[in-house]
Amino acid sequence: MTIIDLSLPIDDTLKETHAATIDRITHKAGVDHFNWVLMSKQPGGLERFEKGERVVAPEEIPDGEMLSLEIVHSSVHMGSHVDAPFHYGSSSEGEPSKNIEALPLNWCYGPGVVLDFSYLKYPDLIAKQEVINALKEIGYKLKPMDIVLLRTDGDLQLHSPDYMHKYVGMTPDALEFILDQGVKMLGIDTIGLDRPCFEMFRDFLAKKDGSLLWPCHFMGRKREYSHMERLGNLKAIPKPYGFTVSCLPVRVRNAGAGWARVVAIVD
Repeated sequence: MTIIDLSLPIDDTLKETHAATIDRITHKAGVDHFNWVLMSKQPGGLERFEKGERVVAPEEIPDGEMLSLEIVHSSVHMGSHVDAPFHYGSSSEGEPSKNIEALPLNWCYGPGVVLDFSYLKYPDLIAKQEVINALKEIGYKLKPMDIVLLRTDGDLQLHSPDYMHKYVGMTPDALEFILDQGVKMLGIDTIGLDRPCFEMFRDFLAKKDGSLLWPCHFMGRKREYSHMERLGNLKAIPKPYGFTVSCLPVRVRNAGAGWARVVAIVD
C-alpha cells in the first residue's frame, strides 16, 4: 500500500487576503512562556512577571528546554481544507446546512477518480464537456459517492502571485454534471472551485449581477455537496481510478470548513 500526500500546509509565508500568522515559541523561549503561564494565574503575577520575577529557572527544566509551542491564527480556508455546505449558505436543499462537524464522514473516505485538466491554462475553465471528455479519455463512468479530484497543477504556482489570481476554475454546468452522478465530494488543486475571485468581484461591480459571484459555491444551496480546495501533488497519483481518497476534516465548532490532511491510498 502506498499513501500519497495531496495536502498543502497552513503557510504563513504566503501573502493572501486572509493570510495566516503563526506564533512560534521555541524550546528555549518556552521556559519564559511557562513562567508567564504560571504567574498569570496568580494574584499580581503578571505585574511581577513584567518586573522580571520568575518562579522557574531554566536550569530547573530538563536541558533548559520546554516543549515547543505554535499558535496558529488562520482562516479555515488556508491550506488544504474541506468546505461544508454551511460555507455556501445557511440552507441546502431546503434544510439547515451542515457545518463541518456535521459533515457525513462517509463523504470523506471513498473511491477516488482524478481527472487531468493540466492542459488547460488560465483563463480557461473546466466546463461540462471537458469533464465528459476527461472521463471518456480514461474509460470511466462516475459512480455515486466517488470522490472526484480535478487536476490543474495549480499548486505548482503556490509561491507565485499567479496562484491567487490566475488559475483554472470550474463552470456550474460541469459541477452539476458531476453531482448528477451521485458524487458528494470533489476537490481541486487551486485556491477556489470557481474562477479567480478578483475577476468575479470586478464583473459583479460592473454589472451588479449576483449570479457572477461564486456560482459553483452557491450551487450548494440547492444541491447538497462538499468540496476540497488547495490540494497538491495530484500528478503523483499513478492511475486515474482504483485508489481511495481520505479527506477527513478537523472539527472546528460552528464552522463552514475544516483543515484536512488529504491522501490517496493506492494498493
